[in-house]
Amino acid sequence: MEHVSFLPLSRFAVCGGTHGNEMSGVYMVREMQRQKADRTGSVSVTSVLSNPPAVDACRRYMETDLNRCFTDALLSGPTTDDTPYELRRGRELNAQLGPKGSREAVDLLCDIHNTTANMAVCLIFYSFDWIALHIYKYIQSKMTSAPVRALCLNEPPSEAYSLESVGKHGIAIEVGPQPTGVVRADIFNMVKEAVDLTIEWLQKFNSGSTFEGGEVEAYTPVGSVDYPRDPTTGEITAAIHPQLQDNDFKVLRPGDPVFQLFSGETVKHEGDDLYPLFVNECAYYEKKVAFKLTKKITVTLPSVGVKKD
Repeated sequence: MEHVSFLPLSRFAVCGGTHGNEMSGVYMVREMQRQKADRTGSVSVTSVLSNPPAVDACRRYMETDLNRCFTDALLSGPTTDDTPYELRRGRELNAQLGPKGSREAVDLLCDIHNTTANMAVCLIFYSFDWIALHIYKYIQSKMTSAPVRALCLNEPPSEAYSLESVGKHGIAIEVGPQPTGVVRADIFNMVKEAVDLTIEWLQKFNSGSTFEGGEVEAYTPVGSVDYPRDPTTGEITAAIHPQLQDNDFKVLRPGDPVFQLFSGETVKHEGDDLYPLFVNECAYYEKKVAFKLTKKITVTLPSVGVKKD
């Protein structure tokens, strides 16, 4: 593939607390603000606590999921007395860090999340963003404390719904397992290392380094699976099977157990070989998602570097 050049990436935003009970990002942002870490070499760093009321209440959100508020339609809609807090806050963040899709938007926005699923470090981004993919490749090559994987979402920019889509380039860092409302040192350290390596990559990029192309593995979503439910009450009638629990990113083949009914029977996977993510994620019970299904892909990257004058 040909070489691709980009303008310098000098404005970097780090956000945490988009979900107020995911504590690694909350404490990462607070520590950055305490240290007044607003510049590292060629990189200007903005740290933002995304949803302060939810952080104070140690809740995922107050009225609606802030991390679903960043589509073009939601950002451009009218604000009234009935507009949920998170949607109003989303528009504030878009004005501060964007506007989304504009020249004024920050060059790279990193939003930190935790999952209760056993996903280690998973970088999430939209489509095939060469900058995000190269940062993923770099972090994966440098980080030895945990596996590093990537999830590429399929939505076009106008339909991209999460906070990182506000930046010119965006990455969500999803790290777990960590219970909601809890901070674990090992998980926090993974987050800090990923953020530090991202800043290191940006500095090298801005200084004129060329990052060679190559192949990386990533995952793309193909659907999600709900828990078995009582057809009358809607209550779940099973839990994730012990053989699937904590086995995110491990191939799921036809006939493999996925649920254990409370009455004792086993429900097995039907269909193609696929890879489960967000297995038994606490926050997804309300979304009627027991786990997401993905397929593994190989992406060929071009080399990238900064545009010369």
